[in-house]
Formats: sequence, structure tokens, C-alpha cells
Amino acid sequence: MADDPYDVLARDPELAPLVEHHGPLDVTPAADPFARLIVSVCNQQLSTDSAAAIEQRLFDRFEVTPEAILAADSDALREVGLSGQKVEYVENIARAFAEGDLSVAQLRETADDGVRDRLTEIRGVGPWTADMFLIFVLAREDVFPVGDLGIRKGMAELYGYDTDDRAGMRAHAERWQPYRSYASRYLWRAVD
Repeated sequence: MADDPYDVLARDPELAPLVEHHGPLDVTPAADPFARLIVSVCNQQLSTDSAAAIEQRLFDRFEVTPEAILAADSDALREVGLSGQKVEYVENIARAFAEGDLSVAQLRETADDGVRDRLTEIRGVGPWTADMFLIFVLAREDVFPVGDLGIRKGMAELYGYDTDDRAGMRAHAERWQPYRSYASRYLWRAVD
């Protein structure tokens, strides 16, 4: 019988207080994969507050579906706070979903690296966004998104890593396999 992720992570002296304080975390797949991927694009390279404001305006003004995004005027998308580049990214993702190039059902059956490869073929979806898709859309249990600044800050705070020591963090995170996504969620809470 496999270990429970919370039991595994609670054995880590630095993570244990976070596991105890926050308890079990919601790791269910996203109800709307397209909308969740758009949220990840909104969050790219922005502070949490800025990204949340843009996301709120986008969802208030538009129905966030592939068809509605493709039908929207690019200027109207910029008015909610998306940069010109992010408008292009959002439209690229909408096109991939609308044209059937991106099947979430198929991605659910694909290994993590295959999902990353498929998503990063879309201009505007990089490794960080693909990792967020794996964690928050597909609810994969063993993803460690070391490209995320929050993860690196959490590792620095809890374990003393330099935020640029990605290799060291990856090696450290191996002890949490096969539950690195859970550990990541606790690391984010360490710096919230």
C-alpha cells in the first residue's frame, strides 16, 4: 500500500508544521481546463495582486471560452490589462482548443513530459505554464515547478537555498517523490 502524501511530507521536519497547519490540500483536477490555462497565462511574470486584478477583469468582461476569446477584439482584451504579447498567447491557446489541437482528454492519458512537450508547442506556453497545467488542471501528484519564484522562495526560507540554486532544489525535492506537487503547494504557503 502506498504511503499517504501527507504522512510522507509530515516526515520532513521543515514541511511538517505547514502540513499540520494547512492540513490536506485540494488537488482535484480543474473543472475548466481552458480557463485554468488562461489564468496561468495571466499569472506569468506578474505579482499575485496584479495577476488577480487582470484575471478578475478578464472573467468579468468576457466569457472565457475558446470561441469567446477568439471572437473578442484584441483591443478589448488589452483593456482588461493583458499586454499585447499576452493577448497573442491567449488567442493562441484559444485557437489550439477550438481547432481540437489540444485535447484535455488525451493529455490526461499522456505522461508529464509528453504534456509539457505538447503544451509548449503553443506560443505563449512555456515550461512554467505547463507545470501549472500539470498541477492545477490535471492534478498530477509529482511535479516540482522549480521555475516558479514562489517555490524557490519557499525553498530558500525553509531550507536555506539560494533562490538561484535550482539544481540543488531539484535534488532536495527528490525525497518527496512521488508527491512533489503536494510539497510545492505547501512551499507556496510558506511564503504567502
